Amino acid sequence: MGQRGDGPVNVAAFISSQKTEHGIDHVISCRALGVSQSWFYKWKSRIGREASTARQRRRADLDAEIARLFEASGGTYGSPRITRDLHEAGWRVSENTVAARMAELGLAGRVRRKPRSLTRQGIRPAAPDLVRRKFTAPAPDVLWCCDVTAIDTDEGKLYLAIVEDLFSRRLLGYAMSAHHDAALTCASLQMAAATRGGDVDGVIFHSDRGSEYTAARYQELCRRLGVVQSMGRVGCALDNAAAEALNSTLKVE
Repeated sequence: MGQRGDGPVNVAAFISSQKTEHGIDHVISCRALGVSQSWFYKWKSRIGREASTARQRRRADLDAEIARLFEASGGTYGSPRITRDLHEAGWRVSENTVAARMAELGLAGRVRRKPRSLTRQGIRPAAPDLVRRKFTAPAPDVLWCCDVTAIDTDEGKLYLAIVEDLFSRRLLGYAMSAHHDAALTCASLQMAAATRGGDVDGVIFHSDRGSEYTAARYQELCRRLGVVQSMGRVGCALDNAAAEALNSTLKVE
């Protein structure tokens, strides 16, 4: 049998299909068709190399497209979104494959998180903003402000809570702890109240909406002392700028 032109290729493909579809050994098919086994295995090896090259080329093209889509997203897209975009562009690829290629390329999508709500509405109701960025007071113990800041130390973060009188700009109370919680802010408020002799009924106490200020424990302390809570808006540093400015001067660099 001649082994040039399209004929040999068709014969070799037929032999290969008999093994795949019917389990007939290549040796038997070659003998039955009068084809050299060595020729068939050379053909099979060449086809395998060509297929491997094609797979490598496709993988390189896929990697390039994944990297392009990832870059275009600003580094935020994960494998599900990139897979959808690839499908829209005509690629036939699974999300698992895309995830594996992204991992190989070192591409990890960043999640675009919504701004963290510091107050869980309905569970810890926020106080109204009674200050409206007017950080002045006509007399002592009319308006106080507070804030919590983190200080980096060799042993980890240390949290500092402060209370400031906006009339005199005096630091009335402070507390430090390794924990950022209501116990810390309660301690700073209690120190401020003690500094003023314990009579702080009616003082407006302005803060952000952090959980340490909306916690039931802290709100109960305010009620017991007669302090009126005021809170700025979520995620707006300017609404508590006076306290944050003081904390920035107290930080140890």
